[in-house]
Amino acid sequence: MQALIDAIHTMVLPTDAQRIFHGRGGLFPGCEQWTLDAYPPVFVLTSFLLPDASTDGQLAAIGQALAKRWEQLAPGQALDWVFQCRSEVLRTQGRTDTRVMSGSVPDPHVVNEQGARFRVHIDKGQNHGLFLDMAEGRRWVREYAKARRTDRYGLKVLNLFAYTCAFSVVALQAGAKHVVNVDMGRGAIATGQQNHQLNGVTAGASFLAHDIFSTWGKITRGGPYGLVIVDPPSYQKGSFVATKDYPRLMRRLPDLVAPGGHALICLNAPELGMAFLQDHMQECAPELVFVVRLANPSSFADKDAERALKVLVYRAPDL
Repeated sequence: MQALIDAIHTMVLPTDAQRIFHGRGGLFPGCEQWTLDAYPPVFVLTSFLLPDASTDGQLAAIGQALAKRWEQLAPGQALDWVFQCRSEVLRTQGRTDTRVMSGSVPDPHVVNEQGARFRVHIDKGQNHGLFLDMAEGRRWVREYAKARRTDRYGLKVLNLFAYTCAFSVVALQAGAKHVVNVDMGRGAIATGQQNHQLNGVTAGASFLAHDIFSTWGKITRGGPYGLVIVDPPSYQKGSFVATKDYPRLMRRLPDLVAPGGHALICLNAPELGMAFLQDHMQECAPELVFVVRLANPSSFADKDAERALKVLVYRAPDL
């Protein structure tokens, strides 16, 4: 655990939501099970292994390190931290084991990232409302929308698998004219609407709580789009299985992306590398040209880039 303890001892006061320690990247032997995130004012320690006889002692050592560093960073302020177990056994059962170890969790809990505000719910389930590894993807969308805000007809964005609509918030903040958010999770879409309100983005967004594969008529009628964002789960039974469904989705892209527009293709599946996306894009949407793979946040460094989050930019040809 020493690498994790060292990361705690040297961390700076977090203001934005961010990862502090990424043992899952495999760069710290012996710490592969651990991650530590900051959702200010709460720290979230996650283990991807079931607790065993050593867990209580490890948690005590981590708690002591957090308390010592927090007293240096925020003297006199209460330390809020949560432990969550997300072992494979629990994951396959759709469960997590979450414990408040110290302090409390705000309700509502709102965090900042790059000037935007988002609702999170770290004590409910495996997904906390904001995927921290996608921070650079959101930064890219913000810059893209800013650069296109002077387009003659304004930038229109399609946000597929929108989840809590963070991409939509940053695009509209940066000057996009309209964003269509599509996700079959009604609860996620409702949180997405709250995120727009939190940021004072009261116009320019529409929300479709539908299964994407049964909503193509509405989606197509709203296009074409200057930017199409595709950020699906890698495996969600009854919703999306990447190996089967991503090619079906890619075939739609040439009709959805406006001439000169772009598509942001995302996948977080360690077992599927870059070739999975690039080969299927070449087969299913050859008109779209690969531009770049976005770098992940430095706090998510991984010894194997093929296993890490993949965010690829493609461009449609001009007229």
